[in-house]
Amino acid sequence: AQVAEWKAEGLTIGLTPTMGALHEGHMSLMERAVKECDRVVTSVFVNPIQFGPNEDYDNYPRDLEHDAAIAESKGVNVVFHPEPEEMYPKNYNTYVVMETLTDTLCGAKRPGHFRGVCTVVNKLFNIVQPDKAFFGQKDAQQLAIIMRMVKDLNFDIEIVGCPIIREADGLAKSSRNTYLSEDERQAALVLSRSLKIGKQLVEDGEKSAKAIKDAITAEINKEPLARIDYVDVVDFETITPVDEIKGTTLVAIAVYIGKTRLIDNFIA
Repeated sequence: AQVAEWKAEGLTIGLTPTMGALHEGHMSLMERAVKECDRVVTSVFVNPIQFGPNEDYDNYPRDLEHDAAIAESKGVNVVFHPEPEEMYPKNYNTYVVMETLTDTLCGAKRPGHFRGVCTVVNKLFNIVQPDKAFFGQKDAQQLAIIMRMVKDLNFDIEIVGCPIIREADGLAKSSRNTYLSEDERQAALVLSRSLKIGKQLVEDGEKSAKAIKDAITAEINKEPLARIDYVDVVDFETITPVDEIKGTTLVAIAVYIGKTRLIDNFIA
């Protein structure tokens, strides 16, 4: 009803979809949305269908009061916070499945994850009817998948990708950083450090994906608390592996620090 009222007034609507536990990365999306749109909706919904059986759905940080205060301070007009039963009522039976783009990186390691992401984002788009939706580059595969989904399914929505926001020491902002102990927090710096080495190689003219992967892997392996999930170089549009850097290339990593899985990337 609120969105219909805004649309009747000819106002543009921005959406920032989140799972809450808001941090400066989310804030940067809200700030961009407020700057580019007349009205902004932020969704706060920990989406059960994008978590695997042994993942952290039950433990995922939730604090609606904190999130609503942040959203309000950034100029967001509405926080949409549905209950899981509202989004997936009894006998819910419709899912959005994407081919190929979900076969690699996090899609290969977290079966069903992107089915959950595509389904919930479709639902949010239908509920909120935004003109623009804002997503962070930290989840680069997700960003590429949503851009493709919007194109394939003819959504009249502009997807705006926003840069990764980092701590002063380089660690990419993530709601999961709260899981890290002091030692693990220090160890987690190996993600941004290794990517910096990879990025420098690209800037110095290195074209070989293998050489870049090897350099990043070697740096991560120096950290005893780190365990590599993947280090990959893929075409950003198709998320398929490439042998050399050309066009828009995504260099992405997922690393376990203790029990916490962190992701980071750069686009070359």
